[in-house]
Amino acid sequence: MKQGMWFPFELENNIKERFWYPDADPTLGKRLFFDNAGGSLRLKTCVEAKAEYEYFPDCPERTHRRGVMLKEVVNRGTKEILEIVFGAKEGALITELTASQTMFHMVELVMENIPGTNAVVSCLEHPSAFDAVDYFCRKTGKELRVVPANPKTGQIEPETVAEFVDENTCLVSIMAASNVTGAIMDIEKIVKLVRNKKPDLYVICDGVQHAPHGKMDVSASGVDGMNFAPYKCFGVRGCGFAYVSDRLAKLPHRKLIKKDKTVFELGTPSPGNFAATMEMINYVCEIGSYSKKEADKKEQFREGMNRIHLKEQALLHRLLEGTEDIPGLRHIPGVTVFADGLELSDRDLIVAMGIDGLEPQDAVKAYEAKGVIVCDRLITSMYAKRSMEALNLSGCLRISPMHCHGKEDIDAFLKVTQEIAKDRA
Repeated sequence: MKQGMWFPFELENNIKERFWYPDADPTLGKRLFFDNAGGSLRLKTCVEAKAEYEYFPDCPERTHRRGVMLKEVVNRGTKEILEIVFGAKEGALITELTASQTMFHMVELVMENIPGTNAVVSCLEHPSAFDAVDYFCRKTGKELRVVPANPKTGQIEPETVAEFVDENTCLVSIMAASNVTGAIMDIEKIVKLVRNKKPDLYVICDGVQHAPHGKMDVSASGVDGMNFAPYKCFGVRGCGFAYVSDRLAKLPHRKLIKKDKTVFELGTPSPGNFAATMEMINYVCEIGSYSKKEADKKEQFREGMNRIHLKEQALLHRLLEGTEDIPGLRHIPGVTVFADGLELSDRDLIVAMGIDGLEPQDAVKAYEAKGVIVCDRLITSMYAKRSMEALNLSGCLRISPMHCHGKEDIDAFLKVTQEIAKDRA
């Protein structure tokens, strides 16, 4: 189990068929897409569901038959996203065009309504989280406190977060997993420790990077807010969702005056976005049903995400260690894996690496010339500057396969890496 677990043969053998363009761009040709941390391969059923509901001219707020049917898709989707994806037992759903917008929305709720003189955020946060806290600290005159990372593991340590909290802290915002190294944060322990210092403290969590790789459980962790982006979870672009706890939902916020105080919906919702996300949920439940056939949908989804995490552990082990025939990244001369100090179970399927004598941006081009798509993260980038500083790097390559990839994909990547590293030796 420490090295992960592959899917059952039947599922492993046909899983790529569920996705659009897993092995080739329709016009650019064959390629290996290992940039799923920047987006995600799309499930065909999600794209098709989105399109199906975009055909209808009807308004889901009307009482005629089709309007009622569309409204039911929105209501059912809202319920499934809250209860199944987030694991919520209460609370409300915020919907926006992007997950970044939902993060700004959640931070605003706390910062403009809760007394305090400071707010805490980590140095690893995506700009949508870090900048949101920074912006509202400036607007409300609060102190911004930034928690450093452990450069050896790429994690934010719970005890370190707690050191930055006092009785005047109004908000703590920590991401669920690093979008550079894949390090998973112990959010449940962070919440416990910071609330030991201030019991009514508001805690929110950026779940965008972790959502495709492992389960989110707001009931277990006790966070007041968490978001995710469907387009990174094999779904569609153009929507972002966030759970907010009952107490957070009841804070004053922008809303239509006559609607319930916990409603965040402004304008007519898009049924297609909810239909697409429900197809993502169905897909994960199908994976979970291989071992929990008789379980309810919530349990199947949890098991499906657990099996996805285990499959990605197996891919990560092969990526790092290789096989008897092909050395892994840890064993290829000239290749360095950064922040490599965690057990595989504490990491999502993302690797930060470098190749001696090759700048990350040049390495991206070298990989593309050999039919592999990866991403660079540079200290000059607004998206990566703080993460690179935390890891004492000027830049790195970010490698992010997905659970639908197989052994042959990892082996192909390792062979290309060997060739590039050898050329630079």
